[in-house]
Formats: sequence, structure tokens, C-alpha cells
Amino acid sequence: MLGLIIKENNKSTPGNKKIAEFFKDLGLIEKYGSGIRRIIGYFEEENLPLPKFENISDGFQVTVYSAIMGKVGEKVTEKVTEKVTENQQIILEKMKESPSISAENLSSILSISLRKTKENISKLTAAGLIKRIGADKGGYWKLIKDEAI
Repeated sequence: MLGLIIKENNKSTPGNKKIAEFFKDLGLIEKYGSGIRRIIGYFEEENLPLPKFENISDGFQVTVYSAIMGKVGEKVTEKVTEKVTENQQIILEKMKESPSISAENLSSILSISLRKTKENISKLTAAGLIKRIGADKGGYWKLIKDEAI
């Protein structure tokens, strides 16, 4: 998707022209359409995971990954052969940092629903990467393949 955005030289069309003009008058916008290339450049300079750009419905979505996400992703990719999603990688890292972390706290950290968080935890359990020790309250997470993180 990123390649398509850059290669197609998409025309920048503000969603609200009055707000865009207001920001341009304030000097907060240099020119229309230069932001994506600048954003990519900043991320590359800092050796950070590149953001994900998507056209969705009637809008545009940008997903930015944290630096810790990149480090965790690299280690998991190198050492675990199973496919682990980005959210699952974050779950593994947070469980390693805080074994008693709750699904509710993980849901908040990931900014996804509790149901989706529990689905990810179930997949990690089924893949043999984690195991719950003890009850929901008072128990903790054990990373089975601790070398994956």
C-alpha cells in the first residue's frame, strides 16, 4: 500500500478545505501532499518500523508502531517459526515484563477489544507460546518459549 501511495503521486485532497487553509495560514502546513514522504523520511532516519497507510471507507488511516514493537518483532521473527501477529508480539512482550498482567490491561495497551485480546491470547496458548499458571485472579502468565522474546 505504501508503495502505491508514493508511486501513484496521489493528489492531496483535504477532507475539510477551510480547516486545511486555516492551518496553512498559521504556517502549520508547508504545502498540500508533502506529509507522507516527510513522515516516511523521519521514520527511516530513526530506523523505526514504517507506518502503515490505508485508504478506508471515506477516510485515510495511519498506523504507527512503537520502537519497542520493532525490537520485539525482530526477535520473535528470528526465533519463532509460527506466524505471530504484531498484537501477539506486544502481548508476549508485556507478559514477559509483567507476568500477572490482565487481559483487560492488555486490551487497553493494544487499543483493541477485550474479545480480540482474548482471541490473541488463545492463539498464543494454542501455539504453545504461553501458559496460564493459576486462576484468572492471582495467577500469572508463563512464557513457554521464553527464548522467542
